[in-house]
Amino acid sequence: MVTLDRKDLAKYPFLKEAQSYIGSISNSLDQFLHSPAGRLALKEAITTLEHALSFAGKEIPPLPDIPKDADAATTIIASYPLSRILVSCAQDRVFIDRLVRYQAWLVYAYVQEENPDVKRFIRKSIGLPDTENALSVVDYIPVAARLPEEKWRLINRVVIKGKVHISPDEFDEIIRERLRYIMAKNLPLKVPSSICELVSPAVERIKAEWQKKMLEEFGQVEESAFPPCMQAILGAIAGNGHLTHMARFAISSFLHNIGMENTRIIELYGSVPNFDLKKTMYQVEHITGRGGIGTEYTSPLCATMKTHGICVHPDSLCKKVTHPLTYYKQKKRDMSRKEKSSGDIPAQSSNQNPNRKEGEQSGGDTPDCVPSRADGDHKEQQGT
Repeated sequence: MVTLDRKDLAKYPFLKEAQSYIGSISNSLDQFLHSPAGRLALKEAITTLEHALSFAGKEIPPLPDIPKDADAATTIIASYPLSRILVSCAQDRVFIDRLVRYQAWLVYAYVQEENPDVKRFIRKSIGLPDTENALSVVDYIPVAARLPEEKWRLINRVVIKGKVHISPDEFDEIIRERLRYIMAKNLPLKVPSSICELVSPAVERIKAEWQKKMLEEFGQVEESAFPPCMQAILGAIAGNGHLTHMARFAISSFLHNIGMENTRIIELYGSVPNFDLKKTMYQVEHITGRGGIGTEYTSPLCATMKTHGICVHPDSLCKKVTHPLTYYKQKKRDMSRKEKSSGDIPAQSSNQNPNRKEGEQSGGDTPDCVPSRADGDHKEQQGT
């Protein structure tokens, strides 16, 4: 029999024991949010989300201190459901994906040094065998689908009688990804409108911080810094040219990744023959993770663009990069340096269509960013 103290519940707030404890400290969520303890927990939830949105998902994040003080530990436990309420009220799947990925990685960090009995308890609580180092194929596939390394592909695993063998040193990763899967599956929550209204200042703060981060990383959308492939696709759109599915995916994901709002991306397709607004909205929202159940996609690697025949007119900078996003960032830096050295007034940046008439306004919202901005991490990342 495993006995969990309040510090354990603060490390593993997804456990039903933690949620039962939180449910016992207040008669209602509304009442709790209006209390001093609720305000502290909401502040902690905002901090968690800020960390989650900045987390790249490639290595263990810095672990927050788990206080010995009982009230402080309670604040951390309570912040877990509140963070889930915030991303649900935000109505943005990317926020959900980032949050659960971050929380799953925290658990991954904790369990590696955990007492064996507690670790077995955690494994069992999320539907994993508590001792056996094997997993049924049915349970393995949705977990392994989130792991990019080839070693996790089913074809590369030992499967005996419908069970996939997993070495002891790999099982912590299975715990992490299983938890991501479960957390994502249960979000977004159906939060009463009155609660969403109550936490709306916190939601708006998170959105503003995210937009600020996007601007710091990519700045305003600068069309003259687009790589040749993306300029060619935009040219085809403007010229009523034929677009392959991959070309549509590449330009939509690229524009989303650098900060263009969805409405502006959709407007770009307005001149395409047989433009279907409803279909285009669905496709763009699916690519950008805004469709409610999807994941956020990163624009394809240069190698993928070449494979599909949409890497065109490569220039000297193309030879130095392996991803269109890297090209864009490098080109913007080069342009900025030239402007500073020549003393020219910087060109105005915009989110506008290449065919926009002078005087028309463009959207300024920046959407959610992709899991990575470095060349080595441009695989699709499915958060939870």
